[in-house]
Amino acid sequence: MSQKYRALGPRICSSQKLLLLIASLILPVQVPMHVQAQAQAQSQAQTPSRAESASASEPNTQPLEDRLVVTKVDPPSWWTGSSANPIRLLLTGQGLSKDLVLTADRQGLQFTNLKASQNGHFLFADLHIAPDCKPGPVQFELSRLPQLSQSSQQNPTTNPQRTAWTWEVLEPPVHRPQGFGPEDFIYFLMPDRFCDGNPANNRTTKSPELYDRNKSRFYHGGDIQGISSKLDYIQSLGATAIWTTPIYDNNDAPDLKELHPEPGQSERVPTTGYHGYGAIDLYAVDEHFGTLGELQSWIAQSHQRGLKVIQDQVANHTGPYHPWVLDPPTPTWWNGTAAKHPKNNWQKWTAMNPRATRQTQQLNLDGWFADVLPDLNQDDPEVAKYLIQHSIWWLGVAGYDAIRMDTLPHVPRRFWEHWASEVKREFPDTKVLGELYDSDPVLVAYFQGGRRGHDQIDTQIDTLFDFGLFTPIRNAFAKGKALREVHQMFARDWIYADANRLATFIGVHDMPRFMHEKGATLQGLQSAMTLMMTSRGTPILYYGDELAMPGGEDPDNRRDFPGGFPGDARNAFDPTGREPSEQAVWKHIANLGALRKKYPALAVGESLDLLDAEQQYAYARVSDRQTLIVVLNNDTEPATIEFDTQRLPSQAIQKGWSFQCDDLLGGSNRLTVQVEASNLAPSLPDTQKPQNNAGAQAGASLTLPARTSAVFLLPE
Repeated sequence: MSQKYRALGPRICSSQKLLLLIASLILPVQVPMHVQAQAQAQSQAQTPSRAESASASEPNTQPLEDRLVVTKVDPPSWWTGSSANPIRLLLTGQGLSKDLVLTADRQGLQFTNLKASQNGHFLFADLHIAPDCKPGPVQFELSRLPQLSQSSQQNPTTNPQRTAWTWEVLEPPVHRPQGFGPEDFIYFLMPDRFCDGNPANNRTTKSPELYDRNKSRFYHGGDIQGISSKLDYIQSLGATAIWTTPIYDNNDAPDLKELHPEPGQSERVPTTGYHGYGAIDLYAVDEHFGTLGELQSWIAQSHQRGLKVIQDQVANHTGPYHPWVLDPPTPTWWNGTAAKHPKNNWQKWTAMNPRATRQTQQLNLDGWFADVLPDLNQDDPEVAKYLIQHSIWWLGVAGYDAIRMDTLPHVPRRFWEHWASEVKREFPDTKVLGELYDSDPVLVAYFQGGRRGHDQIDTQIDTLFDFGLFTPIRNAFAKGKALREVHQMFARDWIYADANRLATFIGVHDMPRFMHEKGATLQGLQSAMTLMMTSRGTPILYYGDELAMPGGEDPDNRRDFPGGFPGDARNAFDPTGREPSEQAVWKHIANLGALRKKYPALAVGESLDLLDAEQQYAYARVSDRQTLIVVLNNDTEPATIEFDTQRLPSQAIQKGWSFQCDDLLGGSNRLTVQVEASNLAPSLPDTQKPQNNAGAQAGASLTLPARTSAVFLLPE
């Protein structure tokens, strides 16, 4: 009889012990908490500790594959009062099987529904957390019940196996995700390329060879502490939210699967996961960026300042070096295997094709990115549960406000509906920004939540990147093509469930920067920013674009921010470290950021087009209290621009006043609004004329220099 069962002997008769043993082997339930606690207390008094056992002269002759080992538990913690109860745990180790007994040393925790992988490396278990469970560290123990000996059905064998570890029950999150919306202005940065706030984590003992600023695809030293140190700078631009590329733990050695030449070279060389999209652990912070505690501290500091923080998550794939790639928790964890898998064909439109069949959609959904990145199978219930919990955990534990979800169209739409509903059940106010890299606005609109597609699925994805508008913006303001392309794209706003929620941008980390385009000018960049910051949608500014930073294809478009790293020749975080051209662009964007805060109509007001010409554009943003007019001239010559303002709800216009307005961006040209007297009562005194000026003609005019923009506030 084992020591543990000897301890139970005085309280449980032989027949009861046998029944308990058989029941435990059949049912995935734990021994009652009070019985287990008594047994553990008496066992500890009679059984040598692990350390004492290890020091004994007899070696451990137990076969390696039979030893009970737990090396990792996902998620590593959870909180009471969660809507996700029960939590699905994934244990990684060896010797794991569904007939094991999983127990906790605290009341209010119960395990059910155990399921193990065939090779014994993974064990799934539901953890039920009672609402009144006491928060704090808790000891989990996994044990293999003693087997009956061959010589006697009355006596269990003398070598029970068990292993224990600490898990944590958390208090309910203090911060509830706030989401984001058109009222916000998002600053987007790559942590590794922004600012090095802690040089000590550049060459870590875990991965010392991955830091080298002379290599474009190695780590350069930017980190979470660096972001924390530049919150003043980010807010000085008027930003109200921060989005970063993923902070997931990536591979600890050079990547020999994704080889790319250095800029200007031809030899393909190893790379690293400095960008964060090649996760090897979806519950860990990469050591080059910092720790979970530093992440939580930075996010808390941001919240104290009124800044929201958006996490970049990936549910489509992991990195090629994730341990699961060669050892998946379930047979259907991946779409294919490392040795044999489909390759993504990027045919995203098949997701919305009502004529599509499984075979026409399969490569887009199941294919491995670049034939390298392992594609997760969201149709596997265990995969789906794992991904949903991982998203909720980061929101609750780190304190993020929203999620930017990578590679949206390469995951089944049915999964997004399920995933989003579960995330929002826990955190109703959070928002999701989906990435669908395609210029077809119909495809982008098809994935925005708020209505069902022909497949009867509502993805519940709040908003997407406005790739439809991105292309006309680049064409017009960088390449000098017709500004009319922008008007034409806005005319398609009706196809979206809510166009006002789209995220607008002039560039992100996946394409050459604005200033790399042939024909790009500083004036064009400023006009593009004016359009983005004063039009419908939530604007996103990619770090460095406020300095007109150049940059071609990846990785040239991911240059280090000047002044963010030891040894930099200048510090562009400070005005004295900027070139005059950089300062001009920076000031222009900061002015726009300030205007969005001062005049909310620019962010959330109704949009009314006033002039759609080949290279000129005028529109109004209107709210109950404010009317603003934005005018752009994209021509290479100055232009006199005229348009009707009669129907604008400006009190000054309705009262028949003529007036002039100054450009809020500081330009020298003024907008003149001339209101002609009503033909209905030409001879009446002003005090007797109709207040609504129903018959009046109200025309606005101004002359704008080439490639410039202006913003005007109409008097009330």
